[in-house]
Amino acid sequence: MKDTYQMITAPSEGFFKDRGSKFFAFAYPVHTEEEIKSCQDELRKKYYDARHHCYAFVLGAHQQAFRASDDGEPKHSAGDPILGQIRSFDLTNVLVVVVRYFGGTKLGVSGLINAYKTAAAEALEAAKVEEKLMTQNISIQFEYDQMNLVMKMIKDYALEIVTQEQAMNCTMTLAIRNKLFEEVATTFGKMHPLKVLEGGVE
Repeated sequence: MKDTYQMITAPSEGFFKDRGSKFFAFAYPVHTEEEIKSCQDELRKKYYDARHHCYAFVLGAHQQAFRASDDGEPKHSAGDPILGQIRSFDLTNVLVVVVRYFGGTKLGVSGLINAYKTAAAEALEAAKVEEKLMTQNISIQFEYDQMNLVMKMIKDYALEIVTQEQAMNCTMTLAIRNKLFEEVATTFGKMHPLKVLEGGVE
């Protein structure tokens, strides 16, 4: 079962020109619709005189949330080609906006599809891509003298410490790679007197 996904690490740009029309493409790493709106608002202020701000985004480790907008261009001539590029690069948590300045000559639907697709591809090709792990969290509580055992588990399974509190009883929340989750959660479940507070295996 796949438990990794790819996203870009920083904003990137692309450009395409056809018969006078200019297509400026901008790709952003995003995690929420609020971030998406903020990026769009910024571009609309900066390129306020452009005729179209077409976009597509994909969110979620399983690419489960997505949207595409033609912003006044003929139906499916802009947003869908941009979305198609995001998918062909196998990316998620990404927004691509293509800003068009009309050059006086109509490009036709096939010309528009090519222009938006190419501009989006240029921006995504320029981006640095990083592979991320899909993880689930587990919270555990243990006595201080179990710390070495817990830290060994963290090292052996390359777990990420999300939060930790140290006192007589230590509490930690750990991120576990999906494919290792059952094995790690079961092992923690057997480490008495350590307690699994949430995220254990039923």
